[in-house]
Amino acid sequence: MRLLPAALCTTMITAVALLAPAHASAAPAPPDAEPTKGACAFSPLEDQSYATWVGLPPDPAHTPERGVRKVTLETSQGDIPIVLERALAPCTVQSFLHLVRKNYFDGTDCHRLTAYQTPPAALSVLQCGDPLGTGWGDPGYSFADELDSADALEPWPDAPDRRKYARGTLAMANGGPDTNGSQFFLVYADSRLRPDYNVFGHVTDEGLAVLDKIAAGGIDPGTEGTPEDGAPAVGVTIEQAR
Repeated sequence: MRLLPAALCTTMITAVALLAPAHASAAPAPPDAEPTKGACAFSPLEDQSYATWVGLPPDPAHTPERGVRKVTLETSQGDIPIVLERALAPCTVQSFLHLVRKNYFDGTDCHRLTAYQTPPAALSVLQCGDPLGTGWGDPGYSFADELDSADALEPWPDAPDRRKYARGTLAMANGGPDTNGSQFFLVYADSRLRPDYNVFGHVTDEGLAVLDKIAAGGIDPGTEGTPEDGAPAVGVTIEQAR
């Protein structure tokens, strides 16, 4: 499944969807795995072909919806501190923290960098969270969209059905409605998107400086990308998320 920010790479963003792969050695979900019983209803995927299974996140009767949690993505290009905001998307934060605790992101590559700047397109993001580094991986489960925070974003000028995912926004990539898993994107310049991607935090100024360096390194289109959408030319590996 390729994941984009609402279409970003199962798929690519304004014209793209966001994707996520898994570790080759990952164990599949147990055959008797069922959705969790709490409000988040984390649900095992029927197709575990691309899954890196580390279990389902805790799903209490009342999902924590206040406060922030700080996470640092220690990457090969420098540390990217991010702030997770529970009030924006409680279940998304619950899932992300679970994956951090399970070391899910450690040793994974940020597989996609975009630089769509020709109007009306505008998409400038670094996409990470795919253990396979191909855009097809997932954690073996999915959860529903939490789009109130996306709906509340400022409309894009002259495009009321689009939102401005402003520089510094942290959001989930997906392959369609309610397909959230592990892939996420970091916005390094204001981007034009439908309000279809869970916004669940922001990148700090320190992290944005590292994103700017990565973006300045350019895009390697490889055999499937374009000069505006491919892999980061400098290579970005999340060595540890903590």
